[in-house]
Amino acid sequence: MDTIVSAWFPIAVTIVVSALIVGGMVTVNRLLGPRSARNKVKGEAFECGNPPSGSAWNRFSIRFYLTALLFLIFDVEIVFLYPWAVELRELGMVGFVEALIFIAVLVVGLVYAWQRGALDFE
Repeated sequence: MDTIVSAWFPIAVTIVVSALIVGGMVTVNRLLGPRSARNKVKGEAFECGNPPSGSAWNRFSIRFYLTALLFLIFDVEIVFLYPWAVELRELGMVGFVEALIFIAVLVVGLVYAWQRGALDFE
């Protein structure tokens, strides 16, 4: 029981100190921070310095979401190549061939998406 307490004590101290720092910062902000009255202009959405135009519920083309998903998929898959790059000397030729197969599968997927028009912008 004593080892459990001694093992978790630094974590508990870190959590308490973090909570005290956050609480102190919020309190100082409430006491010393600027206050301004709420009005219609302050309540409006602000994006990129442009005034809002139209409803926020406009429909987007499915190509927007498809492009975002393709970016995420390829971005995450490229992250999987970093462990191979770090351990390439230990993995030898077998690891190198596996990485080439992985890259070939990515290229086939990219070519398929390209042929289907997923990357065309109009």
